[in-house]
Amino acid sequence: MKALDNDFFGTARISRILLRIAPPVMFAQLIQALYNIIDSLFVGRYAQSGLTALSIIYPIQLLMIALAVGTGVGLNTAMAARYGLGDEKEASRYAGVGTGLALMLWCVFAIVCWSGMPFYARLSTNSQEVIDEVIVYGRIVCVFSIGLFLESMWTKVIQAKGDMATPMIAQIIGAVTNIILDPILIFGLGGLPRFGIAGAAIATVTGQIVAAGVVFRKGYYKSLPITQYMPYVRRIFALGFSNILMQSAYTFYIFGLNLILASFSDAAVTVLGLYYKWQTFFFIPLGAMQTCIVPVLSFNYAAGNSHRCKKTLVESVAFGMVLMAFGTACFECVPAWMLSVFSTDAQVIAIGTGAFRMIGLSFIPMVTSLIFPVFFQALGLGGRSCLLTVIRTMCLFVPLGFLFSRFGLAYFWLTYPVTEIITTMFGMVFYYKFVKQGFQIR
Repeated sequence: MKALDNDFFGTARISRILLRIAPPVMFAQLIQALYNIIDSLFVGRYAQSGLTALSIIYPIQLLMIALAVGTGVGLNTAMAARYGLGDEKEASRYAGVGTGLALMLWCVFAIVCWSGMPFYARLSTNSQEVIDEVIVYGRIVCVFSIGLFLESMWTKVIQAKGDMATPMIAQIIGAVTNIILDPILIFGLGGLPRFGIAGAAIATVTGQIVAAGVVFRKGYYKSLPITQYMPYVRRIFALGFSNILMQSAYTFYIFGLNLILASFSDAAVTVLGLYYKWQTFFFIPLGAMQTCIVPVLSFNYAAGNSHRCKKTLVESVAFGMVLMAFGTACFECVPAWMLSVFSTDAQVIAIGTGAFRMIGLSFIPMVTSLIFPVFFQALGLGGRSCLLTVIRTMCLFVPLGFLFSRFGLAYFWLTYPVTEIITTMFGMVFYYKFVKQGFQIR
């Protein structure tokens, strides 16, 4: 697929735009989801302690991805708005700043994680074996995450121009590289040393670097002098902060929910971890919608076409709900099988069957609760986007989880559908107020 003409965002039917640019993104995310599942299966077969270490590192990886991808979304939004105004030269300046900014963020994150990883590991577990593996795996994936930061930034530069195919190819190649290297490095196949958990980490960062190499040619632009960075960096973070917050908030609320479930049993905590493994797979439609509607909304809002912004929101939500219905069906009909893929523990499967069925009810309202913040962020209304994210992750998830847990473990899982419904209600209120204002920022 070749890059799209920017006028495509302003003239083509919204359904056509989504059907044109969403499938490549969804396919790439499918490969990523399969990688996450297969990666955990390989590590789990190597050692149970390794699987525990992956679970502990997961929030840190979420934080890293939030910083890299969220900043990239800010860059993507700024560039799409420039294209909407016909200012391609200014869009190119933003693209050049993106590379330097990615390198700066990587340096800061690598230094902090290298020094803080032992403390984080000891805070999360009392097992010395797991602590050692957390430090080894965590330091490798964080310190050598340069590929992740560059690939995230260059991908958003390319997507701002309407090219969804190149990032898809990059992510597929990176994920396949990771999957191939995992068993080779973990188990020492082909005469190589048996690296164990370190092998999984090396495979991960190698895949990220390979993906960055694929998008380099189209995503790299000559940088401005660093003395001219500040106005561009401020604008990028102003537009991307809500996305960074939205994604990084997962780190904190998952940690809070784990603490609540730990008061019941380790099996309950395991069930939550298994849900988030499967969530990666079933949330592909939402991830695709969030990625694809940003340049469409930014382009049309900058061009003064509020009607197309409304239509983009309505059709993307409808499209997302149809696709998410498949996830609901799986969680309602085959929860025991989904759990048995990772665990044969009878208690885990018993707790998880009821939990998965309850969580599955949240998928449809989750479409709107997650797309409304992206809608406001794409239009430059970062405050409203951030507020919806804070309401969902900080004001609802953990407090409601604690409240429902007082009635028993079976009631705890109500946290998910109730949170998504309430967040959707807030999103609708914000949206209708904005419509009444005539789509003007006040």
